[in-house]
Amino acid sequence: MTRRIAVVLFNLGGPDSLKAVRPFLFNLFRDKAIITAPAPVRYPLAAFIAATRDKPARANYALMGGRSPLLEETQLQAGVLAKELSALMPQAQVRCFVAMRYWTPLTHQTARQVAAFAPDEVLLLPLYPQFSTTTTGSSLAAWRQAYRGPGKVRAVCCYPTLEGLVAAHAEKIEAAYAAAGSPRPVRLLFSAHGLPERTIAAGDPYQAQIEATAAAVAARLGEGWDWQVCYQSRVGRLKWIGPSTPEAIEAAVGEGKGVVIAPIAFVSEHVETLVELDREYAELAHGLGCPSYVRVPALGVQAEFVGALAGLVQGALEQEEPLAAGSDWRCPQAFGGCPYKARRAA
Repeated sequence: MTRRIAVVLFNLGGPDSLKAVRPFLFNLFRDKAIITAPAPVRYPLAAFIAATRDKPARANYALMGGRSPLLEETQLQAGVLAKELSALMPQAQVRCFVAMRYWTPLTHQTARQVAAFAPDEVLLLPLYPQFSTTTTGSSLAAWRQAYRGPGKVRAVCCYPTLEGLVAAHAEKIEAAYAAAGSPRPVRLLFSAHGLPERTIAAGDPYQAQIEATAAAVAARLGEGWDWQVCYQSRVGRLKWIGPSTPEAIEAAVGEGKGVVIAPIAFVSEHVETLVELDREYAELAHGLGCPSYVRVPALGVQAEFVGALAGLVQGALEQEEPLAAGSDWRCPQAFGGCPYKARRAA
């Protein structure tokens, strides 16, 4: 009998029209992984935040043609990954599905599609290389609540130092830098979505994993690169981890250096790369007199990256543990928010 395998790619999702921006924001902020208040408080607060952020968010999506490209990019990744997996496992029937956390196709919708496929095995693959309770943790929790179909379910927890991921980032950085004429001097900024400090203090391993990815990529690039990790997309009044990406740009320019900026936590183009990095931060840099501003593209369907994902899936399917780390990374004991470490300790 042919082995039937469903691979589910998790991502956050994005509005597919300007009308969808407000309900997308509501879905985001009502997630208890984002706002930890009880539901009677969280839901009206989410509605208030969505209403107040609707207009500026619409303006950003209008710059991208009125919609997020994230679904199409993720579907393209799923299609290329499915071909890679079929080549690796020719005796199996492998299908890749896309589940978005905050907009269509929502997790419960994809869960029904997977159940209809009637798989023998289900592999959950977050397109967040670095684990956070606010991304992978939330997506896995939503899947557990939604899926009622057959098949043994395994999940990839994280892969911040996966060799193919690191190699793909280094290749993208070198190519973008060369295409810009190899300006000197420059500072390489690894920009990731930020989180409140209290989230990290509660045991979330995200920051440590971001720094591990950046260090691995810098080592792959070799000596001679001046680099730094920074964080973008701050919202609200809480104190966030830093330095912020705008602060890092200002510091580089203050030292007379140009900027090469790489989205280290984003594997697809979306609002935070196409608007924040390409427009807002580029304008900031140029306004400060930055000698050069080079933005490195997201990984997309870069061959080494997709190949690494395929190998990651194949390896995870061979493990008995439902939660597989997928690389040589292990979270330090202090990060109680890491489910893989918690399971291993048990």
